[in-house]
Amino acid sequence: MSTDLEKRRLKLGFLPLTDCAPLVVAHELGLFEEFGLEVELVREASWASLRDKVAFGLLDGAQMLSSLPIATTLGLGGIQKTMLTGCCLSLNGNAITVSNTLFQRLLAVDGSTSQSDAVDHGWRLRQLIERDRQAGRPPLRFAHVFPTSNHHYQLRHWLTAAGIDPDRDLSLLVIPPARMVEHLRDGSIDGCCVGEPWGSLAVCEGVGQLLTSGHAIWNNSPEKVFGVTAQWHQQHPASHHALLKALLLACDWLDRPRHRNEAAQLLARPEYVDAPAEVLEMALTGNFRAGQQKSALNCGDFIVFSRYAANFPWLSHAEWLLTQMYRWGQLDQALDLRELAGQVYRPDLFRAAATELGLPVPTIDRKSEGSHAGHWMLSEASTPLLMGPDQLIDGSRFDPAQPIAQLLTQPPPAQLRVDLAALAALNHIPH
Repeated sequence: MSTDLEKRRLKLGFLPLTDCAPLVVAHELGLFEEFGLEVELVREASWASLRDKVAFGLLDGAQMLSSLPIATTLGLGGIQKTMLTGCCLSLNGNAITVSNTLFQRLLAVDGSTSQSDAVDHGWRLRQLIERDRQAGRPPLRFAHVFPTSNHHYQLRHWLTAAGIDPDRDLSLLVIPPARMVEHLRDGSIDGCCVGEPWGSLAVCEGVGQLLTSGHAIWNNSPEKVFGVTAQWHQQHPASHHALLKALLLACDWLDRPRHRNEAAQLLARPEYVDAPAEVLEMALTGNFRAGQQKSALNCGDFIVFSRYAANFPWLSHAEWLLTQMYRWGQLDQALDLRELAGQVYRPDLFRAAATELGLPVPTIDRKSEGSHAGHWMLSEASTPLLMGPDQLIDGSRFDPAQPIAQLLTQPPPAQLRVDLAALAALNHIPH
């Protein structure tokens, strides 16, 4: 037990989702205590309330959307507070779920491709939207969990890959994760992109169908991180270091297949996710109930907690998230993406904690996305690391050496509000 911690009694926030598991496991297995910490886990209802409580010091830190420390540092969403993360908690974990009514309507549309189900369903949806427009029907309503969430960007990526304009062809709205099932049930939304277990719960309660996974839209995309304010880190560096070590051990424990069933039992408890263990187990094992579909949605990498260097806070992930904020009109100020990413995402904090635990660490801070259809080896590491696929549904690629290349070369969407010339100049790219 460490004797030099600045603060031992901590309150950490989480949302009732399958991927809050690292915090729950670290608490229940005594990993926080192993490093001298007394942690109280606090369940929050929405990402906005969790963000606000961390920003105002009511929580010491929290499970966060991968974009949340960035957005809060920039002041997007009404509150500005410099935040940082030294640890990613998980990859993947989301799914697009639609109402039974919309699912049946999609099945009635002729399939237009011989590609993956995710692509085929997207093209079916495009045809359906066009038919609805011609018939004078109101636009379909799809929900996601937060304006800058990866769920939001995954939903838009899936739609645009099928030629659907997310802002003109349907209506998008924000709903907290745990309320998605009731909104599908009462018909106030036609579909949603949400983290588990809420999509599977909709299937099990007979009110929705899983259409595709977030993994199918972007293989092994960043999902949750552990976030604190920069001020809190400056005041409690040793406590933060201890937290990161406990969470890294919890993530390692979770990625051992024999522990997934036990994790589902822990998460099912009322103070955590409060959902049936068998439903939670679906996401943890990647084996989902088929519902009305002819075949079940199965994905062994549906949620990843440790493997594939999952816990490393890649600066390139932060930069990709920033490009999405620009692409969809959420950010209008030209910024140096590399500078901001390095301020919020802190590989140095990860390396310090992981090295002390004897875990392998990448020796680079950025990697490309979209180049690997299968597993590959990262040689730029203390020990070569097995990495997972990283393809995107539309075949696009992200080059961290040219982070705004797609914004510069593709026709800008109507939502783009930044001066591209100024953005290119700040990021040292000829425009």
